[in-house]
Amino acid sequence: MNKRRFIRSGIAATAAAISLPALAQSSPNVRWRLASSFPKSLDTIYGGAEVLSKRVAAITGGKFQISVHAAGELVPAFGVVDAVQGNSVECAHTASYYFVGKNKAFGFETTLPFGLNQRQQNAWMYYGGGLPLVREFMKEYGIVSFPGGNTGVQMGGWFRKEIKTVQDLKGLKMRIAGLGGEVMTRLGAVPQQIAGGEIYQALEKGTIDAAEWVGPYDDEKLGFNKVAPHYYYPGWWESNSMYSFYVNSKVWDGLPKDYQAAFEAAAAEANIDMMAEYDFKNPPALRRLVGGGTKLHAYPVEMMKAAQNAAFELYEEEASKNPAFRKMYEPWKKFRAEIMLWHRFAESTYSNFVLNNPPGKA
Repeated sequence: MNKRRFIRSGIAATAAAISLPALAQSSPNVRWRLASSFPKSLDTIYGGAEVLSKRVAAITGGKFQISVHAAGELVPAFGVVDAVQGNSVECAHTASYYFVGKNKAFGFETTLPFGLNQRQQNAWMYYGGGLPLVREFMKEYGIVSFPGGNTGVQMGGWFRKEIKTVQDLKGLKMRIAGLGGEVMTRLGAVPQQIAGGEIYQALEKGTIDAAEWVGPYDDEKLGFNKVAPHYYYPGWWESNSMYSFYVNSKVWDGLPKDYQAAFEAAAAEANIDMMAEYDFKNPPALRRLVGGGTKLHAYPVEMMKAAQNAAFELYEEEASKNPAFRKMYEPWKKFRAEIMLWHRFAESTYSNFVLNNPPGKA
């Protein structure tokens, strides 16, 4: 080997060895606190924030640390928007539709009754203009939002007594979140907003007559089958349920660009990871529930038709008086119609065939 080339190679290697630690030393240590709206016992939803935290730390060599705190540790489950807005915590993991009491436009980021499925929601958020619309709306609250997980279509809730008609909903007290509660009101039910960790006690004591949460894995974990034998499907009010990471906008603007990139990448991973985990865990959980005596019921078609009509009446009424809602609703409605047309041909036709025609049957 040429001596001069050897020396040059040695100098380059030494410079590289010196520069890497120097670069690491120049990166700031950042410590954030994340307030979750979920208890630790709900490991899949709560775990979305842990996926974010671990991945951010790994990407930044441990320089950017995000500590995750369950609902109630730092702030109440439904207090996270105020906490992030006021910068008492830097970020949160929550479901936007918990805050429709502030403005019904909060519903779009999580889900709207008879809305999009998980794949369609991702398409709307990442490519259909949904995320820019959400972020523009969230500027009013001093928050930057990132998709942070999804359950897919949910189950339709646990009932102490069987329901067969819309009339059976009259006066029924049901834990249900988001705009689904307002649709239920139009059908005669009395919705209740109760945090996930408090639903079992309310159902057990008879404070409520029914409750919805997510699906078999989480519902089994919370023990709803022990106090309400009737399990309905589908959760028409949550055709998907997208969770969100909320970051204080001033804190976000002050974060180094490479740390911002790490956070965005980690959030996207958490968004995809949660759906895959639920799809893995829900089937055996449903088998266990049915094996243990849970009675499965499909919602009557007439009830679902009444609910869908009530939902879109609600949207049109709200759009006529709420500019923030209308600004998201009009493009969302157009996107929904377009993507439903596509899914009706390929996705729906394939799914209907394989679900109703097992191999080996003539």
